Amino acid sequence: MTRFGYFLACEEHGPKELVRQAQAAEAAGFDALWISDHYHPWLDSQGQSPFVWSVVGAIGQVTSLPITTAVTCPTTRVHPAVVAQAAATSAEMVRGGFTLGVGTGEALNEHILGQPWPPASRRLSMLEEAIEVIRKLWTGKLVNHRGEYYEVDTARLYTLPEEPPRIYMSAFGPKATRLAASETDGLIQVAPSRETIEHFRAEGGTDKTVQGGLKVCWAETEEEARRVAYERWPTEALAGEAPQLLPLPRHFAQLTESLVTPEMVADEVACGPDPEVHVAAIRPYLETGVDEVYVCQVGDDQEGFFEFYANEVLPRLRAEA
Repeated sequence: MTRFGYFLACEEHGPKELVRQAQAAEAAGFDALWISDHYHPWLDSQGQSPFVWSVVGAIGQVTSLPITTAVTCPTTRVHPAVVAQAAATSAEMVRGGFTLGVGTGEALNEHILGQPWPPASRRLSMLEEAIEVIRKLWTGKLVNHRGEYYEVDTARLYTLPEEPPRIYMSAFGPKATRLAASETDGLIQVAPSRETIEHFRAEGGTDKTVQGGLKVCWAETEEEARRVAYERWPTEALAGEAPQLLPLPRHFAQLTESLVTPEMVADEVACGPDPEVHVAAIRPYLETGVDEVYVCQVGDDQEGFFEFYANEVLPRLRAEA
């Protein structure tokens, strides 16, 4: 049975509001939570970016929903030994269970300490070693690690959950998908790619979970929803490698202002008050075999969204699933 979760956007909302949204998601009947892990928002107009680990701990105390980071980059901005400790503590704090979602990251968040942003192949190798370091520390044993990218000197985690957290990986392309299948417990997708999921299954992910996520914008009119979606998330219409390479929100603003139209955003984000429009946007995830689908409401009208999904969308989705 497919699970339907809510995607908390740290780029748009402050920590207290994110905690409130998590509670509202549970009350509306959502099964689980995703939460983004950023240092910067994509655009200054989004306006927020709290420290995800503080927010996760707070949410874990006020809801019973499982939480996945979507996604944490454990390679550059934060050493994997520190991510291991943060995730282990989160797994102790989150009553519904915690999953560490990982990926190779974007320069937007990871460049801030002044290190050069590596090419994609190097970032993937760094992620593979980071996962190795994290899993070693989750054993609770004293760890010494001398790798190609990371060193750990006589480190031991003392606060650990009864079972280590699961690790899911965001993957694009065959090499990353192969790594996700062989070294992690699940796959994370932001588009319903049948080819990627089939490759993941073939490379060893047969019985592993596939999560997918998307953005929507409910409003009382389609016109208002399209306006809000274009104002807050024009980056949804960007394709290619640019989102991984640009270092500052103003660069994304420059790019989207010159290239992205409201119509392009509306093609990517389900907009308006028609439940069938929202179901149609989610249906491809079900058809490609995604096990858990996470929906993010764009904009400030969260209350209207949760009421709409509780009454109009989730019942339709569960009938199809």
